Amino acid sequence: MTRSMTEGSPIRLIVSFTIPLLIGNLFQQFYNMADTFIVGRTIGVHALAAVGSTGSFSFLILGFVMGFTSGVAIVTAQRFGANDVNGVRRSFAVSAVLSLAVAVILTLIAVVTARPMLVLMRTPPEILDDAWLYIVIIFGGIGITIVFNLLSNIIRAVGDSRTPLVFLVIACIINIILDYAFILVFGMGVEGAAIATIIAQFASGALCIPIIMKRIPVLRVTRQDWKISLYDVVEHIKIALPMAFQMSIIAIGTLILQSALNGLGTIAVAAFTTAMKIDTFATMPLASFGVTMATYVAQNYGAGKYRRIRTGIIRCSLLSVSFSILIGIIYVFAGQYPASLFVGASPEAVSLAHTCLIINGCCYFILALLFVFRFSLQGLGNSLVPSIAGVMELVMRVFAALVLTGWLGFTGVCLAGPLAWIGSCLPLAIALFFTMRKLLRTERSDTGESAAAR
Repeated sequence: MTRSMTEGSPIRLIVSFTIPLLIGNLFQQFYNMADTFIVGRTIGVHALAAVGSTGSFSFLILGFVMGFTSGVAIVTAQRFGANDVNGVRRSFAVSAVLSLAVAVILTLIAVVTARPMLVLMRTPPEILDDAWLYIVIIFGGIGITIVFNLLSNIIRAVGDSRTPLVFLVIACIINIILDYAFILVFGMGVEGAAIATIIAQFASGALCIPIIMKRIPVLRVTRQDWKISLYDVVEHIKIALPMAFQMSIIAIGTLILQSALNGLGTIAVAAFTTAMKIDTFATMPLASFGVTMATYVAQNYGAGKYRRIRTGIIRCSLLSVSFSILIGIIYVFAGQYPASLFVGASPEAVSLAHTCLIINGCCYFILALLFVFRFSLQGLGNSLVPSIAGVMELVMRVFAALVLTGWLGFTGVCLAGPLAWIGSCLPLAIALFFTMRKLLRTERSDTGESAAAR
């Protein structure tokens, strides 16, 4: 079930690895839309706004989880590319121990600070209690979330993007069934949606473990592999922590933006929530290309094949940008139709949601390049520049929240995304250009020395 990405056609490997990720992400978005549809249509717009108002705070905490688990998996992928089987197993063991520690710390922090943070974010009083109830349940299941993300990322690190897809689909199906059961049958409110999410992730994460033990030998950790050295811990942390903080830095900007959005009222919150649900049908495929490049670049970096890395980056960029232009055109001219599915009872909310989709749709090509550049640098083990890019995103979102929202209202909130993409993409592009030039010089030098020796 493992697959090396160091041999064969780069674009063919990239596409074949991305397709399962793309299917999984799109399937998850269908679930998210179903979740939003159920909440918005059965419980009401206020409930939809309550769930939506927690999005940025949730991203602050869960984004740290996603960044951390992605970071430790980079080390695994590099060792797999270098054919270091013992190193792969040891990396898995280190990742598990570190992730457990992170889960305990984050759960305590998130649950305790949930309500004060929602108040600080100026969550409308009429939705505050529902928002707190939803998010505290989600945060209570952080340990389950981190297991699910860690196992998925580790499996992808050894070249298998299909197995995580299967478990993601299972999780989504369970989630949808439980949503209907808890909300429509048992009459639960937003807490039903939160509980359904946690149970679904638990079921999917639990299924990953026997599959790894039976079908992925390179990840079968032995007693010897649990003897973790300080060197191994440092090697993982120096990549994983910056990636985790980078996600949290981005989330802080989103948190401040959410606070500004909350000040515009419940209709604006519902509209923005709806737009972001639809927006993910564009951003998740672009993110899928990025995740693919992290594995592709990390494996080839471990194998010392730098020209192959450059080829993959160029071809993946062209493919991702082409898709971003196509989906952007669709949203600009027809974005009001999917928006009406969620908030059809509020024409004002539909109009605001379409405005947001138009603004984002015109700039998706920038986001496409951002994902490819960011994940490629992370695959090379460079976590500093992506962190700087995260700070740029923070600055741009804060500017939109504190300045543009006051001038332009809801439009100012919508401009935060494109501005953040531009601010982040510039340092990533510059860093990747110079990093690749240095690596290619090294490869040419090594090739010349080898030829001279012969």
